[in-house]
Amino acid sequence: MSDSNAPEHLDAKHERNREHRIEGIKRWVEYIKSEPPETWGPQQNAVVNDQLDAAQSVQTSATHQQHVKDVAAEIREASDKPDGDSE
Repeated sequence: MSDSNAPEHLDAKHERNREHRIEGIKRWVEYIKSEPPETWGPQQNAVVNDQLDAAQSVQTSATHQQHVKDVAAEIREASDKPDGDSE
């Protein structure tokens, strides 16, 4: 038996995973449009905090941890700006 179709199978799996992620993002966008930030904000913070905890538990490097913190700070800065503002 040959594995000649293994790359196509893996590519199809990756595409399905990508589509599922996109659908999840679309559902989240609809949710945050329909609910006040007081509802979804703590939920989003919990997810991000859990992801940071998970990253720390796999003993990521200090450089990577700093990169994550820098990206988070950039996101916070961008979210604090009024709509339409750019640097």
